[in-house]
Amino acid sequence: MYFIWKEWKENIRGKGLWLAIGTVMLVSVLLLVRSSAFSYDQGFYILLINLFDTLIYFIPILCLFMGAFSIFQEKEQKTLVMLLTRQESFMTFLIKKSIGMHAVLLSPLMIWFFIYLVPLKVYFKTDPGTYFVFILSISALMLVFVQIGAFIGSISQSRMQMAGLAVVIWFYFFFLHDFALLSIIQDVTHENVQLYSIAYFLNPIQAVRMYLETGLGIYSFGHMSHLLKSFMWLQPGVFLTASLLFWMAASILGSVLLHRKEGLE
Repeated sequence: MYFIWKEWKENIRGKGLWLAIGTVMLVSVLLLVRSSAFSYDQGFYILLINLFDTLIYFIPILCLFMGAFSIFQEKEQKTLVMLLTRQESFMTFLIKKSIGMHAVLLSPLMIWFFIYLVPLKVYFKTDPGTYFVFILSISALMLVFVQIGAFIGSISQSRMQMAGLAVVIWFYFFFLHDFALLSIIQDVTHENVQLYSIAYFLNPIQAVRMYLETGLGIYSFGHMSHLLKSFMWLQPGVFLTASLLFWMAASILGSVLLHRKEGLE
């Protein structure tokens, strides 16, 4: 609880939290205004897809910077050294800090999306289950990239290095990962399609997108080819959960190991 309160006090004085919340709110309102002319029955689903496709440009990079800066600030202000001298391990600190970051970043956005549902009910025929899938998708995306951002902050030695790593990782997940998979797609066969599927859904952006679009009913897996069935050998929710757990665990483990290495040097 101490770390959540500490994160809240630090973020409420900074610009990062308000920039992230303000960006989401502005994009949401603008898209709602533009979508008000859509049909009453289908407009809700079209708006959610358009909103997700727009937020996907902002949320990963904002969360990377916020997660990285939150950890780096502890190192820069020497508060991390004070915490670690109290017989607290870096692993314990990182887990508590991560819980605080996730709580502070997710809570205001969840409140906003709850408020946002009110005008949606006025303009469109809404589905609470589908809206929950949308909120869950956004939350999963934020959890992953905030934690990867914490990893960046843990291993960075300067603000310039931190910013560079954040941009490189964002560029990789947003462009390079899919480009690399597209370059080998002609070599995909029935024997290796499951490995290709694992590589594809390791990208949290694609795992979240598939989960959301399946939840919205855009994709139906009732009539699939044998190759596509082999590609989708698990449910989208399972792929998302696996990708989420993998990157959360890898980020925490990498933060601990590389931070210790940095300390030994």
